[in-house]
Amino acid sequence: MKAVSIKELKEELTNCTPKELRDLCLRLAKFKKENKELITYLLFESSDEELYIQNIKREIDEQFLLINRKSHYLIKKSFRKILRTIRKYGRYSQKKETEVKLLIYFCKKLRKFTPSIKQNSGLENFYHRQIDAISKKITFLHEDLQFDYGTELKTLMD
Repeated sequence: MKAVSIKELKEELTNCTPKELRDLCLRLAKFKKENKELITYLLFESSDEELYIQNIKREIDEQFLLINRKSHYLIKKSFRKILRTIRKYGRYSQKKETEVKLLIYFCKKLRKFTPSIKQNSGLENFYHRQIDAISKKITFLHEDLQFDYGTELKTLMD
């Protein structure tokens, strides 16, 4: 089965009643965890972005506590898992500022991580790639925010 375009979906959804739309949303939520998470964000969390960010930071903290520190391979694997979570929640928000805040927080956690990421070139390269990603995302923000996050980014680079 081939999926139709967004334009065609939009046209078809305009013909639906509110009850049909609700049923479609609930049916979508049943199929994938990500769909349910997105609907949860849109209905309950999108009105207070700061609280949303704090909840994600709390989840990041919990994931950092669960990292298996036996080998650099397992550490890097856990870092990538946390990064996937950050990107997923950033997509839900669709606000570049939210994603930048979360990535900066992630990099701060990486710097404080023990054993130090500087002991392994792969982990250090991973960290520098995140710094580069943040600097690219900052260019899309408002000038004032660019300055604020730019100064935070400079502290992460030192």
